Formats: sequence, C-alpha cells, structure tokens
Amino acid sequence: MTCIEARGLRKNFGATVALDGVDLRVEEGRILGLIGPNGAGKSTALNAILGLTPYQGDLKVLGRDPWTERDQLVRDVAFIADVAVLPRWIRVPQLLDYLGGVHPRFDRAKAEAFLAKTNIKRASRVRELSKGMVTQLHLALVMALDVKLLVLDEPTLGLDILVRKQFYDSLLNDYFDRHRTIVVTTHQVEEIQDVLTDVMFIDRGRIVFDCSMEDFEARYAEVMVNPEQVAAARALGPIREHQVFGRSILLFDRVDRQQLAALGDVRTPSIAELFVAVMGNHAGQAEGGAAR
Repeated sequence: MTCIEARGLRKNFGATVALDGVDLRVEEGRILGLIGPNGAGKSTALNAILGLTPYQGDLKVLGRDPWTERDQLVRDVAFIADVAVLPRWIRVPQLLDYLGGVHPRFDRAKAEAFLAKTNIKRASRVRELSKGMVTQLHLALVMALDVKLLVLDEPTLGLDILVRKQFYDSLLNDYFDRHRTIVVTTHQVEEIQDVLTDVMFIDRGRIVFDCSMEDFEARYAEVMVNPEQVAAARALGPIREHQVFGRSILLFDRVDRQQLAALGDVRTPSIAELFVAVMGNHAGQAEGGAAR
C-alpha cells in the first residue's frame, strides 16, 4: 500500500520556489530519510504532507488530500517538530488527560509505560523539564497513538548524543512495525543510517536522489586507494574524490567490488559521504545549465 504519493508538487512563496515539481512515493512500512541543505524544501514538503500549507500538483497521504481532508487525516498522522510545541505551563498528568480526551487512538497505559523508562517526574510541568526530557515526553505521547504515519522534522536537534541514541532506539524498538510509516528529516545523518529503509536527497525544491538502503549498499562503494593505484582507480570514473591523511578516498557507483578490492580498502560509504557527492554534482550541473 502506498502511504504518500506526490506528482508535480509545487509551492511558491512569492518569487521563491520552495517545491519545484516534486515526484515521490513512500510505501507503507518504510522509514524514509529526507535529507537536504537548509532551504532545500524539506520543511515545506513536510508541511504539505501534514496539510499545513496549500500546494499545487497532486498529493495523497493515506489515500487522502491532506489540504482538503486534514480533519480526517490527523487521526492517522502524528508529528514531532524541531521545536517543542507542548504548553510550558502544563503538568505531565494533565497532558495525558488532555490527549486522552481529544485523540480517539491514544493509549494512556502505553504512554505511562514509555515514561517509566525515563527520568521524568510525573508531577513536573513542561517548563521544568530539560530539552531532552521534553523530547522524550513528546515521543512517549506520539508512540502511544495508534497512527499510520509519523513525521519527524529534526526531532533530536540540540540534544546530546546519549539522548539522541535513546530516541532512535525507542523509535525503532518500541514503535515501528511493518504497518507504520516514518518520514524523518535531520542533519545528523550518520545517526539514522542504520534506522532507514529508504533515503531521498532534496535540493532547491527538487528530489535529486531516491534509493532504498538495500540498493544503496549494493550500488555504492568507497575505496581508500593504495598510492600506486590512484590512476587506475580514477580511470573507473569515481563520483567523488577527497583526501584523508594523505590517502585518496574515491566513491564509486555500480563498480564491481572485487575489481575495487584490488585498488585498496573497500567499504560501504555513509549517507553523509554520498550526500556530499550528489549535492556537489547537482550544484555543478545547475551552474553548467545556468552558464549555457
């Protein structure tokens, strides 16, 4: 089943093009990482998916138009933003009471079980909690909702590495199943590589890369090339080359790993390394097109 499908999705803010004919498809039970530089269109795309902004083009989320059918869609979608949106004056039990009263699919017992794994005191007000605790509280509330789509926009921004790891561990082990779909944007790409099933790169309002992690691991290889083999490695057409401690690191797409193994140490690249390569090539193509 398709969870999200967009065709020709466009959004302008005056003369600024935020989304420029985006086509994307996200199947049920996948964890998609939407990666891009600041201003690339990530948040605008999420806002369109959540029904928070009008758009041009075709967009269906769980079979619904998110702009015209948002009232029905919110029952099946949850969202965690990069900034806390919980009222600072409210106490934790009041928050559980409120959510239980407004959302028909909130499981209070499940939320209490998640909170029991944290250091959050039950009588605390939100303003008395650290940023990490607020994120944990928000996650506990969301994981207690029986929804089909969870959207995360920089959910661990500004948190220390331990809290970030706990966040993704809880998300993967306590929440995700093959019937739920998760879309996440983050600049901390390395931390989610092992969580994702799919990755997309967005730049200047366009999807410039779309790949499953299975294909990612099969297609791409990075080689720390032996000094005497650099010329031979370059002859194979790497998509990126850089230097580390005086050694040449070359990134390849669809080159036989056995062939590469004769040139040096081979490993699967990180998403961050591929992102740099793809963005660099895309920027070069854009500049070339502008020059013409």
